[in-house]
Amino acid sequence: MIENYEEFDENQMKILKHFVTNTDSNVFVLRNLPEVIKGALFSRYSRSNLGLRSLLLKDFVLNEETAFSTIAGSQGSTDESQSESEFMAIKRAQNFYDRILDGYGDDSIGELGGAHLAIENISMIAAKCIEDARIGGSPLEKSTRYIYFDQKVNGEFQFYREPILMTSAYRETYINTCNHLFETYSKLIPPLTEKMEKKFPKEHDVSKVAYTAALRAKVLDCLRGLLPASALTNMGVFGNGRFYDSLIQKLHVHNLSEMQDLGKKSHLELSKVMPSFIRRSDVGHKYQTAFGAFTEQMQTEITALTKEHSQNVAPIDRPGVSLVGYDPESPYKVAAALMFPHSKCGLGDLEEYCETLPKESLGRILDSACNSRENRRMKSPRALEHAYFTFEIVADYGIYRDLQRHRILTQERQLLTCDLGYYLPDELIDTDMEKDYREAMDMAKGVYDEIAKELPEEAQYVVPMAYNIHWYYHINLRALQWLCELRSSPAGHLMYRYVAQEMAKQVSDVFPEFERVFKFVDFDGYELGRLGQEIRKEDKLKAKQPT
Repeated sequence: MIENYEEFDENQMKILKHFVTNTDSNVFVLRNLPEVIKGALFSRYSRSNLGLRSLLLKDFVLNEETAFSTIAGSQGSTDESQSESEFMAIKRAQNFYDRILDGYGDDSIGELGGAHLAIENISMIAAKCIEDARIGGSPLEKSTRYIYFDQKVNGEFQFYREPILMTSAYRETYINTCNHLFETYSKLIPPLTEKMEKKFPKEHDVSKVAYTAALRAKVLDCLRGLLPASALTNMGVFGNGRFYDSLIQKLHVHNLSEMQDLGKKSHLELSKVMPSFIRRSDVGHKYQTAFGAFTEQMQTEITALTKEHSQNVAPIDRPGVSLVGYDPESPYKVAAALMFPHSKCGLGDLEEYCETLPKESLGRILDSACNSRENRRMKSPRALEHAYFTFEIVADYGIYRDLQRHRILTQERQLLTCDLGYYLPDELIDTDMEKDYREAMDMAKGVYDEIAKELPEEAQYVVPMAYNIHWYYHINLRALQWLCELRSSPAGHLMYRYVAQEMAKQVSDVFPEFERVFKFVDFDGYELGRLGQEIRKEDKLKAKQPT
């Protein structure tokens, strides 16, 4: 292998060692650099004969216009004056970085820098809105199965006080209903825990820690349906500049004031670390203004046309999972795509050939992509992406919250309402707890119906998570394989396991050739499903402890 690395003098190496992991290999990592510098550096890199380290020295470290020493020199400092100095330096140098980002690429340049954004005390509705931004971001949300949501702060349950509702005639009704939902949730935790302990007593060889964690998950999975969509949650998001720019643009034009507020705050904070990447999502920028006008006009027209035509179509009125769209040629397309990179044939010709094959021969081609998989983490070839399926799902909002986070697919939801019924956990049926649960659901529906007449979007905040929501998935076979194998695992929530199992079954019913693809879908039922994973976690901790 030819090695022709650049040489640096002693002073240059001293500088570089703070910003790169090595100075003498063709593979290295940047460190201790703000996102604005890393992104601009990489965008210049594509138009330069210099190596990245030489470019860093020449165009950034030694370039006064970049304010490099001020920006990069205070990395890790907690001194307020230094932090302010760094912020001002970035603002002064922003024109330089903007020229680079505008002159050396398209929107993909925005993917060269990233940031970790913490978003706290937002509603579950807002969390879903943020997670709708699929590509370029990685969200992580506070879990309803590991954390008790009945904790009070300053004597109040934690739910979003929606500004319009707080200034409307519904203020007291809204607050009282949300409080009642939280009170019922809190009230039912002890008796349901006691019932679960009797139904699933701890076995002598299971640790107390693993058993308690699994029991808590089971109880909270049952009761999470009582939490209103206004319940506050926390999120951590890592994303690149392009992701944040698009996300903030959408938040600015959202109909709900909570999203608009999050858009402004997110832009303000991200501007402190990556201003050049998100400048177009500033509320005063021409791109944001144009995007807002486009969105408003589009939504107005679609809403009017939907109102005109949807009255001729019967509304969905029951929960379920339905495969409503697929391509009958899918098995041939997948088989052809599997063979394509190993041949010199045209893709279309291979598809036509596969249509002539007997089932046994076609099955052997499909088997070649499945037989050697040893677990679900072994990803299948991209040829599986040639088969697409559309599912229509009506299931409780808690299930939607879990399944919506899969991003490599097309999905859309309708407004959250109380019109499609709610999920009642089997564990509550024919117990004293069922009455409390149903009363809370009925109370919430009455308040929702009242508010929705005037404020249908704001009314979503009072809807408990047990109520069903209507959405669709348009997903390729490779992504569906991953989703079904992951979400059917024993540790998962009972109801989203059902949805995952049902999607795999329905595809296999239509295309028996694809049954082999769902090799690691778990179709069994598990009463205390989380226990196995908690035991494995305990075993790993013990193995790490010194003997």
